[in-house]
Amino acid sequence: VQLQASGGGLVQAGDSLRLSCVASGRTISRCIMGWFRQAPGKEREFVAWIRWSSGGSDYAESVRGRFTISRDNGKNSVYLQMHSLKPEDTAVYYCAARDSAFVSRAINEYDYWGQGTLVTVSS
Repeated sequence: VQLQASGGGLVQAGDSLRLSCVASGRTISRCIMGWFRQAPGKEREFVAWIRWSSGGSDYAESVRGRFTISRDNGKNSVYLQMHSLKPEDTAVYYCAARDSAFVSRAINEYDYWGQGTLVTVSS
């Protein structure tokens, strides 16, 4: 599975941004798709996951209510809609795929990773 993330950029606090991740390479219908982020000087952390088949999802507490993960089966794409962005959301955002029907927030349980897209939120 190849993942291509895009949509990052420089925005101001309070703005919105939508990240996209296109998956290719093989059928991923039973995968869990996740978004993670890594801020400068910090470890990579979980942001959200979505179950490709059902659309069920979960979020980190720090983004719950502000971010929405979604998928488009026809386009093999996963999205992360981000609202009310804060400077602390500044990070490189990565999409990832877990080749399992079981959900996880653990970085090491995701099998495929995109290249990352930088989101910078200015105050």
